Amino acid sequence: MKIQKTFGETVKRLREEKRLTLREVAEALEIDTSMLGKIEKNSRKPNKVLIENFAKFFNVKEKDLTISFLSDSVAYKILDEDYPVEVLKVAEEKVQYLITKKNLNP
Repeated sequence: MKIQKTFGETVKRLREEKRLTLREVAEALEIDTSMLGKIEKNSRKPNKVLIENFAKFFNVKEKDLTISFLSDSVAYKILDEDYPVEVLKVAEEKVQYLITKKNLNP
């Protein structure tokens, strides 16, 4: 699953592909319809359990939805900074550094 849109847009697309209403999906996931609507509009963030439930319900990889959600968080955090693309590149290098450091010092 290639994800280039926001987490909310991805959930909405998955729902619409199955021709399901907000109410049907919300009932299946045992959440409020308005909460699902807010998630689809990116005005409410899901928790880890809800991401897992979305993945199971739509039969997609939890990893893909988690990456979509986390990448949204990073993108929105740096979007209004002066150099968002450069910040992202340096952050990627730092993540690699920290992974290496963590592996060397378990």
